[in-house]
Amino acid sequence: MSAQLIDGKAFAANLREKVGEHAATFAEKAGRKAGLAVVLVGEDPASDVYVRSKGKATVAANMESFEHRLAADTTEDVLIALVEQLNDDPAVDGILVQLPLPGDLDEQAVIAAIDPGKDVDGFHVESAGRLMVGQEGFVPCTPLGCMMMLRDRLGDLSGMNAVVIGRSNIVGKPMAQLLLDANATVTIAHSRTADLPEVVRRADIVVAAVGRPEMVKADWLKPGATVIDVGINRLDPAEGEAKGRLVGDVDFEAAKEVAGAITPVPGGVGPMTIAVLLRNTLVAAYRHEGLEPPEGL
Repeated sequence: MSAQLIDGKAFAANLREKVGEHAATFAEKAGRKAGLAVVLVGEDPASDVYVRSKGKATVAANMESFEHRLAADTTEDVLIALVEQLNDDPAVDGILVQLPLPGDLDEQAVIAAIDPGKDVDGFHVESAGRLMVGQEGFVPCTPLGCMMMLRDRLGDLSGMNAVVIGRSNIVGKPMAQLLLDANATVTIAHSRTADLPEVVRRADIVVAAVGRPEMVKADWLKPGATVIDVGINRLDPAEGEAKGRLVGDVDFEAAKEVAGAITPVPGGVGPMTIAVLLRNTLVAAYRHEGLEPPEGL
């Protein structure tokens, strides 16, 4: 029997609708719309697509979108000066600097310049520290979106075995912390893990975030496991194709015959990232106005 598909597209659409409703209420209470500022440095085509889609989604959710585009040769001082200007702007509740940055720009220094109260990407070291010790702060959008889908699918995660494959600061580490906070027993696996298939086979929950196409095979999975595939990889085009197809880090076609539930690629985790970014921005706006963020966001 095939696994149940976890439809990230539909889940994200529901979350965006909910955010839009709460954002309209916020605007009535605060006398202004919540605002998200996105900073793009350089001409990276993929980043440009992301920035445009974030802008459209922000406006569709009843929020203000502020876009700042800088040349690829922008200096670190100029970029940080812009970030500081946005920190001081009362119309801006969230600041997102689109990564990767071109050239020799120091991503960590730029992220460190963002006011943690406006760090809706959840990348600031203060945000990471708050997550680690269980304090209120912003959680990176992708793992938080994964967590929402897991809770929706499984309810209480207490006592479940979870394996996170990948240890990045953006997905792997915060994902593991969220699962730990939900009382799962968590293993963080990576490229140096001994007998990775055997480690994954023990898991009730598998989160694949390693960036290697179709690396996780069906025979690595425990029958009935819930699989969240964060990877998005473009394969080389087959003969006669203009561009290769998108695949995740899991061999989806084979894995769906073993797993209990699985996210597809595309249409799984991806749509959740922007939806959670909007959610984080709205939460920041409520906090900035001294208002309690709505329950269930």
